[in-house]
Amino acid sequence: MAYSERMRDVISGPFSLEVIRERMAAGWRMVSIEWQRELAETETPKEGTFAEETPYGLRIAADGKQLEMEPAEHEALLLMMELLAQDCSYSGIVSGLNEKGFRTREGNPWTRVAVFNMMPRLIEAGPRIFASDAWEQRRKTYPDRTPSERL
Repeated sequence: MAYSERMRDVISGPFSLEVIRERMAAGWRMVSIEWQRELAETETPKEGTFAEETPYGLRIAADGKQLEMEPAEHEALLLMMELLAQDCSYSGIVSGLNEKGFRTREGNPWTRVAVFNMMPRLIEAGPRIFASDAWEQRRKTYPDRTPSERL
C-alpha cells in the first residue's frame, strides 16, 4: 500500500508562485486551496462553505468527506494535556510548546491566551486522548504519587 504525506502551508503574506514551484520540485502536488474572508454582519455563509474552523488537531481528509488527525497539531494537543496533567501553569505550557517548536495554526508562537482558548478543544478531545496508546506511553513516565500528593 502506497502512503502519502500531507502538509499545510499557512500563508501570512502575498501569495507567491515561487512557493508552488519549490514544493513541486520537492515532489509535492497541490491537492486543495483553502480561502477565507471576513463576512459583513449582514452576510451569511453560502451553502457548502464552512462556517466553522476545522478543530485543532484535525484536518479534512483527502476524500473531503471526513476529518483525520493532523500529526503536528495532535502532538501539540498531547503536550498541552501532558503539561496540564503535571499541573503546569499556562506560562509553563506556553514555554513547553514554544521550546519544542510548536506553533499555533496561524504559525505564531503560543501565548497564554492562545493556550487558554484551546481549553474547550482539550475538553472535547480529552476522552480520545486519554484512551490512546500515545497517552498511555506518556503516562507511564510520570512518577506515581500518593492520593494526598495528587490533591
